[in-house]
Amino acid sequence: MTSPHRLTLTQFLIEERRRFPHASGDFNSLILNVALACKSIARKVAFGALGAGQGDVGGAINVQGETQKEMDVVSNQVFLQVNEWCGCLAGMASEEMAEPYQIPDCYPKGKYLLVFDPLDGSSNIDVNVAVGSIFSVLRAPNGDAAVTEQDFLQAGASQVAAGYAVYGPATMLVLTVGNGVNGFTLDLELGEFMLTHPAMQVPPDTCEFAINASNSRFWEPPVKRYVDECMAGQTGGRCKDFNMRWIASMVAEAHRILMRGGVFLYPRDSKDASKPGRLRLLYEANPIGFIIEQAGGRASTGRLPVLDVKPTSLHQRIGLVFGSRNEVDRIERYHNDAQPTEMMNPLFNEHGLFRMPA
Repeated sequence: MTSPHRLTLTQFLIEERRRFPHASGDFNSLILNVALACKSIARKVAFGALGAGQGDVGGAINVQGETQKEMDVVSNQVFLQVNEWCGCLAGMASEEMAEPYQIPDCYPKGKYLLVFDPLDGSSNIDVNVAVGSIFSVLRAPNGDAAVTEQDFLQAGASQVAAGYAVYGPATMLVLTVGNGVNGFTLDLELGEFMLTHPAMQVPPDTCEFAINASNSRFWEPPVKRYVDECMAGQTGGRCKDFNMRWIASMVAEAHRILMRGGVFLYPRDSKDASKPGRLRLLYEANPIGFIIEQAGGRASTGRLPVLDVKPTSLHQRIGLVFGSRNEVDRIERYHNDAQPTEMMNPLFNEHGLFRMPA
């Protein structure tokens, strides 16, 4: 049974609004609409192979150059349909759409922008790995006028709110409104998100790191140096053992780090000169970075705080490192070393574990 002392998401937002007595209530309405979209997507994902949306969309390729899953399209439509009518938004932008979405003329417009990745990790959906939705709220610089791409190109530090929903054994909504991070679990009996993880914090130290080791031959020397040290364990310079994780679902990676610490690396590399980074700045790096930093962690490009980066395009990609503060500080220090030294270690020699033939 659900504890009667737990706050619902609605009650939590009312408490937050009381700190701003002149607020209109539009922001609360927007977050509740996003939560409703996440509930709908959670239900569709939970049907698995019994429902629609598990396959590819006839080989369709989205603006990111990736094969679309049916659930990518379905989830994108859910976000648009649930949020377009509420009167809180001037426009929306999605990882699945090439251009900003204009609010139809039949609906009132508001002062916020909504940016989202409707289904992060969808390539894993057919193997029942946790997936999720990521969102970010910005202020519309031109009020309720028709939106342009330029309106969305705001540094991550300008975010009003950010969050993600993770669709796993339980559905959780993790949210920051710039005053810490709180986690809500979906009560299936009530149909409500209940506050179950207040004031979430990322531990400053960790013995876990997450990276896709198959890309090791493309890493820059500072990344190789860091992974070398972790893999050396107690016999190396760090004098402690590390565990390596890789789920290939950033929502799941971020959630694990929020729950127990860790560091996630998807760094800039040389694999594809046209994509020096893999993650989308607006849809993934900024909202996750905002959440992690509000929880006491750090988020960096490897060289500077990711929230300081001024976007130059709607679908800009970037390298990202986030998680436990002391590990991110170390990785950033290695990148910013005036004369970085690539540590020698047989793990990365020509025939070592992480050195593959070109």
